[in-house]
Amino acid sequence: MSIPDFQSVMLPLLKLNGDEKEHSLKDATKILAKEFDLSESELAELIPSARKPRFYDRVAWAATYLRKAGLLEAPRRGWFQVTKRGLEVLKKPPEKITVNFLEQFDEFVQFRERREKTVENHEASENGGEPQTPEEAIELAYSRIRQSLADEILQTVKNCSPSFFEALVIDVLVKMGYGGTRKDAGKAIGKSGDGGIDGIINEDRLGLDVIYIQAKKWENPVGRPEIQKFAGALQGQRAKKGIFITTSTFTKEAQEFASRIESKITLIDGETLSQLMIDYNVGVNLVASYELKRIDSDYFIEE
Repeated sequence: MSIPDFQSVMLPLLKLNGDEKEHSLKDATKILAKEFDLSESELAELIPSARKPRFYDRVAWAATYLRKAGLLEAPRRGWFQVTKRGLEVLKKPPEKITVNFLEQFDEFVQFRERREKTVENHEASENGGEPQTPEEAIELAYSRIRQSLADEILQTVKNCSPSFFEALVIDVLVKMGYGGTRKDAGKAIGKSGDGGIDGIINEDRLGLDVIYIQAKKWENPVGRPEIQKFAGALQGQRAKKGIFITTSTFTKEAQEFASRIESKITLIDGETLSQLMIDYNVGVNLVASYELKRIDSDYFIEE
């Protein structure tokens, strides 16, 4: 069974609280997971930010919506129990509790009106049209914007000259903590004279070890022969570490060869490079930032 959307969780969650006892979000998630017969892999599935399990997040949002409608209340953080209104609903429960069902309660309507319509529309997600929680909608929108930016970066990089691409690669590696200063790292570009090596960079700021770099601004996939040539160049330098970066992709044979040889060769394709540029702020500017906050329950504890 697939992971139910948060609206499908609301009625089972309310019924679970029909015993009028306090229930924790953690325990409720476990009980409902069994009721929906979710597999281990489904329970392990994370929301796009990878900060929490998807089903746990949907149970949490189901509880939030039920509380906003006055069907549940929160006696303490992470716990909830049914209200008198919730018990009344359970006497004649609907087939399914949905957002539309909750709109009969004024408190919930006010809650909805305070929210941004773009988040609260519950647009259909890409995997079948099921409603999203507000957090999922934000995560999905962010993922789409980031992927669009990554695509634009990669296309721009492909239009750059080979020499600019080599300099860009060094910029990314320095931002990631390799090579010491940009000036020190820059001296290594194109200095080796080896046909299979484009540059050398320190692995750390102290220069305890070096990493050899191959940068290919290609359109076609990089195959095994190119990786073999690079591996041979590393052996010629008695080197054991290398990074092969390309604007295209690597064939399966190239990846398998790199994983089997004694030398450690890390393969970075165009997609990965563009994501690293975003992560380490190379060739991008910050346009806007948004903070998601939650209540500090410790602040409201009275002595």
